[in-house]
Amino acid sequence: MANTITNRVKELRAARGWTQEQLAQAASVSRQSINSIERNRYVPSLELALIFARLFACSTDQIFHLEKEQ
Repeated sequence: MANTITNRVKELRAARGWTQEQLAQAASVSRQSINSIERNRYVPSLELALIFARLFACSTDQIFHLEKEQ
C-alpha cells in the first residue's frame, strides 16, 4: 500500500485572500510551484512545509495529510 500526501494550501491561501503570486513571494518560490503544490502534483520540501506553517500560523499537520492508497 502506497501513501499519498494531500494538502490544504489552496484553502488556507484563499481564506487569507492571497493570490498564488502573493503566497509564492512570501514563501520565496515561484507561482508555478504553488500551483503544482495546490494540485497535489508536487510535494514540497520539509523546509517549504515549515515556511507554510509559519505563514498560515498553524502546524504542518493542519496543512498536510498522509493518506493510504488502497
